[in-house]
Amino acid sequence: MEIADWRKKIDELDTQIVKLISERAEAARQIGKLKQTQSLPVYEPDREKTVFDHVRAANPGPLPNSEIQHIYERIIDVMRTLQRRDESSS
Repeated sequence: MEIADWRKKIDELDTQIVKLISERAEAARQIGKLKQTQSLPVYEPDREKTVFDHVRAANPGPLPNSEIQHIYERIIDVMRTLQRRDESSS
């Protein structure tokens, strides 16, 4: 494959990733609503640890587990912000 072919593949993958992140964000929003009605905190460190353990176990490479966790730390941070924003707008 040529560079242009790889870039096309990356563009297609990025489209899929954005769709999945959006689906994850909607799930996080719904969880945030449930947390609010049950007076639960947005930040749940035990749940985050579970997510990190899960994604490290699911990681086939080539990225090392530390890099996968770093990506997920950012994703979770964004999702937490989304939940807080929704909470404050209610």
